[in-house]
Amino acid sequence: MSDLELEMHINGRAVKRRAAPHLRLLDFLRDDLNMTGTKEGCGAGECGTCSVFVDGKLVKSCLMPVGKANGARIETIEGLAPKGGDLTEVQRAFHKTGASQCGYCIPGMVMAATSALRENPDAGIEEIKERLGGNICRCTGYTKIFEAVEIARDVIAGRLSAAALEPDPAGNSFIGNNVRRLDAPSKVSGRLRYAGDMVMPDMLHMQVLRSPHPHARIRVIDVSAAHALPGVACVITAADVPGEDGFGVFVHDQPIMARGIVRYVGEAVAAVAAEDVLTAKEALRLIKVEYDELPAVFDPEDAMKIGAPVLHDYAPTNITKHIPIRKGDVEQGFAEADLIVEDYYETQQVEHAYLEPEAGLAYVDHDDVVTVISPSQNITHHRHMLAKIIDKPINKVRFIMSPVGGGFGGKEDMIYQGMLALAAMKSGRPVRLVYTREESIISTAKRHPARITYKMGLKNDGRITAVEFKMISDGGAYGMSTEGVMRKAAILACGPYDIPNVKIDTIGVYTNNTPSGAFRTFGAMQAQFATESHLDICAEKLGLDPFEIRRRNMMQDGAITHTQQTLGKVSIGTVLDAAETASHWEAGAPGRGESRSDLGGEGTRAPCTLGARFAPAVAKVKKEVA
Repeated sequence: MSDLELEMHINGRAVKRRAAPHLRLLDFLRDDLNMTGTKEGCGAGECGTCSVFVDGKLVKSCLMPVGKANGARIETIEGLAPKGGDLTEVQRAFHKTGASQCGYCIPGMVMAATSALRENPDAGIEEIKERLGGNICRCTGYTKIFEAVEIARDVIAGRLSAAALEPDPAGNSFIGNNVRRLDAPSKVSGRLRYAGDMVMPDMLHMQVLRSPHPHARIRVIDVSAAHALPGVACVITAADVPGEDGFGVFVHDQPIMARGIVRYVGEAVAAVAAEDVLTAKEALRLIKVEYDELPAVFDPEDAMKIGAPVLHDYAPTNITKHIPIRKGDVEQGFAEADLIVEDYYETQQVEHAYLEPEAGLAYVDHDDVVTVISPSQNITHHRHMLAKIIDKPINKVRFIMSPVGGGFGGKEDMIYQGMLALAAMKSGRPVRLVYTREESIISTAKRHPARITYKMGLKNDGRITAVEFKMISDGGAYGMSTEGVMRKAAILACGPYDIPNVKIDTIGVYTNNTPSGAFRTFGAMQAQFATESHLDICAEKLGLDPFEIRRRNMMQDGAITHTQQTLGKVSIGTVLDAAETASHWEAGAPGRGESRSDLGGEGTRAPCTLGARFAPAVAKVKKEVA
């Protein structure tokens, strides 16, 4: 099909261009016009990062074929505040309140907020929330965004002075005062460029062939047809790695691309660098891979059984890392207990869902320095690993950290940077790779799912005598951050409580699932979910108020943890007092247990859990949903 002849007005200027008919309006703006303030987060109209105005109406540009925009008036984030011009009230309000964190969603969010106030200058908070409902933010929690829109609304209407958009005075110190982010203007205006926004002259585009099997031996990879396709500059496989092929955070067990064996669905097998994305995708279809499927294991407990498929020779039991911690005499502690409570807890695998999909750009500079630009959260470690992989001295490897459009730990791992470096070295040209949302979900690390068995012994007065804690976590196909996550889970397994007798085991296990890696709280969330849930259950069984059972067991100044660390000043008491006050908790009220210093009396106690505090609100929501 021949190219389309397009005429439209973009940000007040007439534009006349030819464009391929398969392009979306988003592609045309970003790739043909280099207007990268409009972002792509999902490609499915769900996240709102690509929002623009078409003939005055807010539109998700990833859903509009470019041909439908022919003759339209289009306004993008760049048009709200032209370079060198003043920011709009909405943009200044976002700057004022700190509404931008990673900033990737912010151009689309500003467009949605602008649309809301254009259509109803007096929009109330509920309407603002509704009108911004098509835009996702993964960083802020939305509160500061809504606050910014309200401030902008009132300034525009004259109810607030324009001075409300100015920075707060710092006083004698920046500490404890509201200080505006230095990078906010570039984020609210769309000027900040993330890795997927960056271009270089003569740049190639990469696409990656991924395994359809969870566990298989690669018998043959034939890239000859792909390499012969016009427009393809190079095809790379594990055979192109010149040095020590292995990376990871604690154990370097993961190759740049599958080396002989694939261990999970979505693992990279080969990559193509071509003149454009379509050619690279076509080349992937020409690569012939023959597999011999191998038995796979998907359950971490099954993976530890005798006879289970072994994923890595160095770990014949499939245990990535086992952290055992012992303190005191657990059996004696249980023997001294008046009550023993046992239960089981699970947490699930979780996708990071950062708004910026993985992306990177690599090139070899004039001094033969291999340079990789990407939102790596651990660039120094990545640099040292890559130097060994490509067999170059460290002074010939450079990593540049691009702005991180949301990471949450998920961009700590060097998943694709090695492929980019190899392709840049082999082709002699810059190479860029930008993941699709589907590719990001299928192939990158998730939060470790965990299974926790908890046994706790307590006296009638609520004092804990012993804890036995065992957590089995699915680490997936490669080690990544599993060792660190197991260590942190073990360190924090018993929470901020002074327990004399402790037995802790945290075990990370290899399976043929998507690898597990770093995620906010890094193992602490799984452990604390179990500990705090278990304490609520124990409080209910003893008839104790849940705040009180925590006060009776909390660490005090100078306490020694189960990892033999002596603490200085401990603030948990202050935190508990603040939480009790803020939640309007009423100790001893019906359904909330009793806060007691004397448990010698007779009679039954009212059951209690922290969840009881929110029961009326939950019932109201259920009624409204029904």
